[in-house]
Amino acid sequence: MPLLPTDIERHKRHILLKEIGGPGVQKLRAATVTLVGAGALGGPCALFLAAAGVGAIEIWDDDRVDLSNLQRQVQFSETDIDKPKADCLKSRIIALNRDCQVTARQARFEDGSTPSGDILIDASDNFETRFRLNRVAHSSGRFLVSGAASRWDGQVSVFASGRNPHAPCYQCFVPEMPPEAEACDEVGVVGALTGQVGAAMAMEAIKLITGAGEPLIGRLLIFDGLQGTTRTLKLRPDTDCLVCQK
Repeated sequence: MPLLPTDIERHKRHILLKEIGGPGVQKLRAATVTLVGAGALGGPCALFLAAAGVGAIEIWDDDRVDLSNLQRQVQFSETDIDKPKADCLKSRIIALNRDCQVTARQARFEDGSTPSGDILIDASDNFETRFRLNRVAHSSGRFLVSGAASRWDGQVSVFASGRNPHAPCYQCFVPEMPPEAEACDEVGVVGALTGQVGAAMAMEAIKLITGAGEPLIGRLLIFDGLQGTTRTLKLRPDTDCLVCQK
């Protein structure tokens, strides 16, 4: 489907980029993304994807907006308190881009859940969900964009074991739940850091969809907010991984 004049006006900053151009905008419009987690990482990620013209976004989240969320979950406002996060984020996306088809699932991502997106985005806050999404991504041959943030530190990577046998999966990186894992509400986090991580996750999804640049497949991008630095680590498949090497 050709781009309309309104599409060209809206997306002209992307069209001007040789790595995206008109064909990339059309790829974004045809893309479907599943986002698990509508909070601090999922909110900015979803908004940047909708602004970029992603055609369909599916949101999974069973939580409701709380006053304590507003320190970092800038997609919500005080009038959203006590409302389902998935519904509130859906409304915010549609207000930004009414052409984006948004499905809000007020449910926790569990074993047996069936995400519809061609690309899966892990913006969750617990290892059980991350492990489930990783298994689904590997078994269905889909990319998994994963992000996390805690205190002053954040990280982003792309896992592609279901598409590339030489790429690691999430459980190559985190084989099992760390014994020192803390619940999200037990640790602090700088709000601006979650925006950085969420935006970086959207960047990776846009690169995967359009074919631009080099996605973070087999690499981990680490943000150090206190020092104002970033670094990239190489990730390799774990030959003993119970997900991608069995």
